[in-house]
Amino acid sequence: MKTKPFMPAAGLAFIGLAFFAAPAGAEPGSDAVAPQFTHVIPNIPGKSVTTVEVSYAPGGKSRPHHHASSAFIYGYVLSGAIRTQVEGGPVQTVKAGESFFELPGAHHILGETEPAKFLVVFVVDTNDKTLTTYDK
Repeated sequence: MKTKPFMPAAGLAFIGLAFFAAPAGAEPGSDAVAPQFTHVIPNIPGKSVTTVEVSYAPGGKSRPHHHASSAFIYGYVLSGAIRTQVEGGPVQTVKAGESFFELPGAHHILGETEPAKFLVVFVVDTNDKTLTTYDK
C-alpha cells in the first residue's frame, strides 16, 4: 500500500469533514459523512479513535476550517482524487490508493474533488466532541 506523506510546514489538513457538533461547511449536496465508530484507546489514557467515511460528489468543495486542536488525522482515499491545500502550503492531489495525514492545528483552506470516497481516522482527546470548526 502506497503512503503519500506530504505535509507543508503547517501540516496537512483534511477536507470538509462535518462530524459531531460541527456546523455544516461543505457546499450543499457535495458531501456525505458516515460515522463508522468511536472507541476509547485503553492503553493511552484520555485518547480515543474515531473513524468516518466521507463521500464527495463531482466538484464537491469544503469551506476553510480547523479540526480539534488535539486531533491527529490519518486518511486513505478509497476512490477518486482530492485536491487540498493547507494555509501556507502548496496544492496537493491525493488519489485512490494513497494516504495522507495532518498534524493538530493545521488550517485547511482548499478542498475540491472529483467524485471521491475516503476513510478518515482521528486520534483525539476523548473529551473533544467538536472535531471540525469552519471559518466564519
